[in-house]
Amino acid sequence: MAYAIGIDVGGTKVLGGVIDENGKVLATARKDTPRQGGSALTAAIADIAKELLQEFTVTSVGVSAAGFVSSDRKTMLATPNIADWNGVNLDSELSQLIGVRVVIENDANAAAWGEAKFGAGRNQDHLMMLTVGTGIGGGIVVNGALYRGAFGIAAEFGHLRVVPDGHLCGCGARGCFEQYASGNALLRHVREAINASPEVARNLLSRGDGTVAGLTGQAITQAARDGDPVALAAFNTTGQWLGAGIASLSVLLDPACVVIGGGVIDAGEILLAPTRESLQRNMPFAGKHPYPEIIAAELGNEAGLVGVADLARL
Repeated sequence: MAYAIGIDVGGTKVLGGVIDENGKVLATARKDTPRQGGSALTAAIADIAKELLQEFTVTSVGVSAAGFVSSDRKTMLATPNIADWNGVNLDSELSQLIGVRVVIENDANAAAWGEAKFGAGRNQDHLMMLTVGTGIGGGIVVNGALYRGAFGIAAEFGHLRVVPDGHLCGCGARGCFEQYASGNALLRHVREAINASPEVARNLLSRGDGTVAGLTGQAITQAARDGDPVALAAFNTTGQWLGAGIASLSVLLDPACVVIGGGVIDAGEILLAPTRESLQRNMPFAGKHPYPEIIAAELGNEAGLVGVADLARL
């Protein structure tokens, strides 16, 4: 059986794993993500690969990271959240350090492929995935193949403009989808509700340090599970935006299913139920255009790892 190494670069950790052809993780290794990025991060990736190569013989190494990846899957064109990686040919640098073929992939694309091959979307030839975390990432599978676009940067769903002159986004535009339907948006919806009715939010605030700034996404999720009205309303608002966005994307891409992943999906049906309701209410040609199935991702934090390892084999 041919093994491949997948390495997923996150904001706090770099996680590597040896993956078999069935998507099973056989061994893992990790390092903290160097804050300075650049050559230090490249070296950390190489060290993880070398550690795993001591136990396994692999055919290729896949690296997934947030940012724009060139269509030939060799160069990080732009990395807004990683220092000193813009324009870096990681394929060349890592191949020299590791001695094995290297493929680079956008992290959301890698997660989408992992879910399509081995997770919630397996056996689906037309799939769309949204990774809902701090922002919104995306991936598209068309006719059983990952769609990257002419320049390799397709499926940046989070930066569709949904509100003219809306909230300022980190990309420089205003009114982007992720400003209304992401994990950060969930926190904003909570803050707005608390500011409007502080007394109603007393229970929710007690789950942190008593301040709005002290609330975490995990605390809000648990509060929603416990029936807290402010937390539930925030998830409902997030789901309404998410479903409306998926409705528009469905007219464009016509997927059979939409997989929702990322940290916010920990809330499960608390998020998915209003998302489905909003999709049906906002779908153009309602009653005539089939609705895609909306399902939760299955692979969790391993989706990118498993997906990029499999993509490295192609």
